Amino acid sequence: MTPIAEPTGRSLRKDAERNRQRILRAAAEVFRERGLDATLDDVARRAGVGVGTVYRRFSDKETLVAELFQERIDELVSAAEKACEADDPWDGFVSYLEYVATTMAGDLGLRQMLLFATYGRDRVAYLREQVRPVVDRLVTRAQQAGALRADFSATDVPMLTAMLATVAEYAAPVQPGLWRRYLRLMVDALRPDGATPLAPPALTAAEMELVVRAHSSREATRR
Repeated sequence: MTPIAEPTGRSLRKDAERNRQRILRAAAEVFRERGLDATLDDVARRAGVGVGTVYRRFSDKETLVAELFQERIDELVSAAEKACEADDPWDGFVSYLEYVATTMAGDLGLRQMLLFATYGRDRVAYLREQVRPVVDRLVTRAQQAGALRADFSATDVPMLTAMLATVAEYAAPVQPGLWRRYLRLMVDALRPDGATPLAPPALTAAEMELVVRAHSSREATRR
């Protein structure tokens, strides 16, 4: 009788990596559809593995969320850098707004993480540190070209994308792409010609942090 070969360390590592990738794919689907209220049990069911397997790969939900969204955050930073290289500063600015809105509209979990930072606070802080100077440059380029109203601030960008994300979530059962209508309205309102002065002033970077922390605490309390 031919003896049954014992699994090697390499094959065990391959199995572990396959399970890890399966869990990450399942988590991406579950959090995109259901948001961050989904549990590791939900992820395990979608992945077709036991919840113990999930816990062996990720000690808790925050660890899983942080790893899952790291790549998405890096993509947002790269998109901002690419938009800064556009020949037309206005086109670069608008393309970035549309990219962020598109990304957030299709991913409830990402919206919750970026807007409330209930999970992955370190990753969200990393995003802001990386993307803020790039968005500042995007805004300055468009303003210097005379294409963007002078009283617009980089801190207005997350507020606008938050509004679009809210429209996307609210209208999703009937018209998922409705947020694009309001993006066009917003873009037209950002032109300097005939613009009504804005009041109150835009949030400072420090005030923006306070807003996110306040919502983080509220979301944590709800959970």
